[in-house]
Amino acid sequence: MKKINTDFIVGLFLLAGFGCFVYLSLQLGEFSMFSMEKNYTLTADFNNVSGLKPGAGVEMSGVGVGQVFRIELGDNDQAHVTLLVKREVKITEDAIASIRTQGIIGDKYIRISQGGMDDFLPDGGELEETESAVDLEELVSKYIFGKV
Repeated sequence: MKKINTDFIVGLFLLAGFGCFVYLSLQLGEFSMFSMEKNYTLTADFNNVSGLKPGAGVEMSGVGVGQVFRIELGDNDQAHVTLLVKREVKITEDAIASIRTQGIIGDKYIRISQGGMDDFLPDGGELEETESAVDLEELVSKYIFGKV
């Protein structure tokens, strides 16, 4: 009888340890099963999103306010980007979303610059003003072949 109690307790510790491992893995991987409850979605269309990936950051004034949720090909062959933004952050209707490069490695993120309007975008709203990513290879080829 004592061996069964010991085996049971060891099994509980193993299950608890495995549960902690799964929880930490999800948190360190910046995955949250409840992230949709804390955020609202916005969309934006870009001509070029080269290098931008789902999970990339969304910043406003240098502060992280969300992340890129999905990137897909939308209407008019433009990239349709869905953003998850924290509920407490309000973005004006005339805000500008631009794709920027961060650091030496060149990770891409979206920077939002607030506009001057008093009206805010609702959940599911669309950022109308966008600036696409700068394609460095295209700039270099234009310079080399004298089309600048």
